[in-house]
Amino acid sequence: MAYQTLLTEIKDGILTITINRPDKLNALNQEVISELDSVFDEVNSNDEIRGVVLTGSGSKAFVAGADISEFANFNSKQSKGMSENGHRVLNKIEATSKPVIAAVNGFALGGGCELAMACHLRIASENAKFGQPEINLGIIPGYGGTQRLPRYIGKGKAIELLLTADMIAAQDALDLGLVNYVTSQDELLPKCISLLNKIKSKSSLVVDQIIACVNSYFEKGEDGFAVEIDEFSKCMETDDFKEGTTAFLEKRAANFTGK
Repeated sequence: MAYQTLLTEIKDGILTITINRPDKLNALNQEVISELDSVFDEVNSNDEIRGVVLTGSGSKAFVAGADISEFANFNSKQSKGMSENGHRVLNKIEATSKPVIAAVNGFALGGGCELAMACHLRIASENAKFGQPEINLGIIPGYGGTQRLPRYIGKGKAIELLLTADMIAAQDALDLGLVNYVTSQDELLPKCISLLNKIKSKSSLVVDQIIACVNSYFEKGEDGFAVEIDEFSKCMETDDFKEGTTAFLEKRAANFTGK
């Protein structure tokens, strides 16, 4: 996998994707969005990949926002196309059947916060800052920020942050439920890898099913209870269910095969 704005590395089944525009604080432009689209096609089709860490180059920023210089002169039609495409790619990340962790190493603002929220889990370094400052530019978030932020931190606090453009620090993000863990910068990537290794020991089929069940309600507005019933019944026909229950009864660790 060769990209212009992304660095990628697969090790022990975990793909690390680094947005690599440090001179722009890793700001999202349409080339980055296009390459994220392509790399997540690879994630979904490559059985070697069992989990993903998504991060930004350097210690200052995960993604400090969208590249304003790119869309400052867009008209309404161009802006709609940009937003639609961004939604499509971030929805693809959220629907990925393999766990995706955002390793937030600094600013996650605007499109960067939206990108982090599209990942399944978020781990932040102590210097991380989150926010949706689009109102300062006379616009609203365009990549799902008005929808995902309230789901993570509640309507009242989300509206406050969206209307004031205030940033929140890593510990505040943890307290609000926006991130799962806060670590030192040195421990950020190791913590992500450790968590993915724990998930890798589970059935990949069930990981997929859990992500699908959660997303069915929160992202698709479906009857999540009905989806859970259907997915639960499918589990009973798998080799992994037989292995999991047998291992439990035999008091040993299960060896799941994803079948």
